[in-house]
Amino acid sequence: MKRCRYFLSLLSVLLGSHLFAQKQEVILQDATVEQCIQYAMQHQPAVNQSLIDEKITDKLIKSKLADWLPQLNLTANYQNNFRLPSTKFGNQIITIGAYNTSYADFALTQTIFDRDVLLVKRSEGDIRTQARQVSTNTKIIVTANVSKAFFDVLLTIKQIELLDEDIILLKRTQQDTYNQYKGGLVDKTDYSRATISLNNALARRRTSSEELKSKYATLKLLMSYPQNESLSLFYDTLKMRTEVFAIDTAEEVNFDNRIEFQLLQTQKKLQEANLRYYKWGFLPTLSAYGQYNFNYLSNSFTKLYSDNFPSSFAGLTLTFPIFQGTKRTQQIRMAELQLNRMDYDFIALKDSIGAQYTQAIAAYKANLQNFFVQKENLQLARDVYNIIQLQYRQGIKTYLDVITANDDLFTAQINYTNAAFQLLINKVDVQLALGTLQY
Repeated sequence: MKRCRYFLSLLSVLLGSHLFAQKQEVILQDATVEQCIQYAMQHQPAVNQSLIDEKITDKLIKSKLADWLPQLNLTANYQNNFRLPSTKFGNQIITIGAYNTSYADFALTQTIFDRDVLLVKRSEGDIRTQARQVSTNTKIIVTANVSKAFFDVLLTIKQIELLDEDIILLKRTQQDTYNQYKGGLVDKTDYSRATISLNNALARRRTSSEELKSKYATLKLLMSYPQNESLSLFYDTLKMRTEVFAIDTAEEVNFDNRIEFQLLQTQKKLQEANLRYYKWGFLPTLSAYGQYNFNYLSNSFTKLYSDNFPSSFAGLTLTFPIFQGTKRTQQIRMAELQLNRMDYDFIALKDSIGAQYTQAIAAYKANLQNFFVQKENLQLARDVYNIIQLQYRQGIKTYLDVITANDDLFTAQINYTNAAFQLLINKVDVQLALGTLQY
């Protein structure tokens, strides 16, 4: 009993250590956008479901193709007759059969031609391709969503950092105006204004902190990352400045790069195979069969299996559909119409992709111009603030000028940061529209 308890204790420790190790493995520290995407590729339910769907498709194809292999079946039976059947020969009534009968039949069938199996054989490659393309489409969507959420979190973090810097500056300014007020150099108005600005900054800081929690929750959801685990992010600012301009705004859309277009092409091939399937409805079905039977007859149950009266045979079955009330003709016409209908799917998809790219590249160009404007404004606002601060200390400018200059500087910093990260999000949209987004 003691050994059993010891074994259970040791097992629980080992399992606990293993589970703890597994739990530790999912925690990301200083995760880059690439690491977050790879994590999502491994844990996102939609991605894993699409991969399982690929395996299901493979098994489904193999199960359908199995109909083209020989089919062997065994049927066994035992029957006890309480009263034997009778028949009349001339003027005599004769009882036939035995009170105990038993048989075992081995039946072998082989499909030679069947349109159902032929359809699967001809289209198995396209069916597997479709399953892979669905998985690829899911991965691309997950990549785009995770990337945008990643940059959204970083944007909020950067905004909080700017607020922290602004709060430090406002606290210093508040202390300076308080000392000046106590020294009789300024009236209480400057100190009150400094306090108002500081309170507003602190309120914005609290609001941004709550927004950050919400955006982290969104990112974790898209990654399928545990909500109760910590997640820290990292992004190289220098790399960001390089990548943000890595877009050829003159590039034209190549529809073949879009996974949606590839998927629609595969669906058209499958629809063409469906049309051929209905046309094959005029062809006969041919199969071969063979059977070997073990037959046992006896009035005594104990002697039932003493003698065997076997039989066997083989043959071919040809089924030729002659007339089915125009059913096959209507099915062919329906499949042709469905195929023609898909031409409009291509037109609609091309229009949608074209509009998506136009919107994405227009947003990117607009924000790129805004980025350069905000970059220049930031430098100007910083210069103005430094001059106003110096003039205020010399008694040339009022404190209202200092507050205005500080607000302008903070606004310029926020606008510049927003423009930079918005460009990254716009870049993802452009890559998505072009079909060049990597995962």
